[in-house]
Amino acid sequence: MNNQDLAELNKIILDACRAIMEIYETEFSVELKEDESPLTKADLASHEIIVEGLGRLFPDVPILSEESTVPEYDERSTWSEYWLVDPLDGTKEFVNKNGEFTVNIALIENNYPIQGFVYVPKDKTLFFGGLNKGSFKLSHNNIKEIFAKSPTDKLKIVTSRSHLNETTRNFLSQFNDFDILQAGSSLKFCMIAEGLADLYPRLGPTSEWDTAAAQAVVEGAGGSVKDLSGVRLQYSKKEILNPHFIVRGKI
Repeated sequence: MNNQDLAELNKIILDACRAIMEIYETEFSVELKEDESPLTKADLASHEIIVEGLGRLFPDVPILSEESTVPEYDERSTWSEYWLVDPLDGTKEFVNKNGEFTVNIALIENNYPIQGFVYVPKDKTLFFGGLNKGSFKLSHNNIKEIFAKSPTDKLKIVTSRSHLNETTRNFLSQFNDFDILQAGSSLKFCMIAEGLADLYPRLGPTSEWDTAAAQAVVEGAGGSVKDLSGVRLQYSKKEILNPHFIVRGKI
């Protein structure tokens, strides 16, 4: 991906985020999908802008978005490269108007995210990176490289603001002295990538589009995203749901 492609991709993301924020400032309605997760006009507006933009910019690369129909595995398994998109990650946070929602776009190659873009519309902040590429934070025209950190004396563990379950609480009971941080959407990954937290256990359901972009950012910053067997989280599976996983900073 050359600099011109990156500039065009950034414009697509900004257009989607503007559409999201226009709706955010209104009294929008909320529907429920089949899995009872919330859906708003912002999810759909962002989806349409991103899918149209990526299709125009990269016409030969398939696109899988949370708000699109998921093709059968027989078709998806033939994709050596594709875009994986969550047009509005953290819809519950969007509905609650706490600002903790993101736009996630990942480029998947041979079953792993090689480049990820996580944009925070409320803060106008972009996290981007990938394994062996480094990771960066762009905010208010200032760009800096970010690095996951090794744990210090007191562990900082980040958990979901909306999905903290009993399984996660039981996992946390193994640690004696730690600070709990909470955040919505893929911001939890970005906190690891930026060195603000050491550990993020996700012991509840997520889908591939929830994690791919942020995984690339974490890995570019020197952290890891692995299942409970210690295997790097993989994509393009027959089942679109992820296994439980743990995000760690630098070991």
